[in-house]
Amino acid sequence: MRGGEQADLEQAEYRQLEEFRFQIRRFLNFSEIAARSAGLEPQQHQALLALKGMPEGWLPTIGHLAERLLLKHHSAVGLVDRLQALGLVTRVTHPDDARLVLVHLTNKGERILHRLSIVHRGELDDAGPKLAEALRAISRKKSQSTIS
Repeated sequence: MRGGEQADLEQAEYRQLEEFRFQIRRFLNFSEIAARSAGLEPQQHQALLALKGMPEGWLPTIGHLAERLLLKHHSAVGLVDRLQALGLVTRVTHPDDARLVLVHLTNKGERILHRLSIVHRGELDDAGPKLAEALRAISRKKSQSTIS
């Protein structure tokens, strides 16, 4: 618990936590199967998505990729090595700072990511309402729109 905070939980709250975990795991399982059916490992798919969807103002460096995937730097290096060997990404030196290496999707990487993202969007159209409801049920901070 945060900051030594202790609180009792009702049986219903355990059920809500379990439902939320189940809905997350269900979507992640779908995502893992979809990635493998496209010839990628799930972490490779996640890396392509992290590169394409990098927050505005961030450079697509291995360090930033490691941060977005919650990896150690050396693990991200190995992941990028494997993606490069598959022809899905390239490495280029930053034009203004030779110490920085940028990772970019290739056309092949873009195509595979696009196909996977379309499939994921379709799954979220179906699973999203259940996931959102599970989150709403467990969140102790209710939005202003539900209070009014």
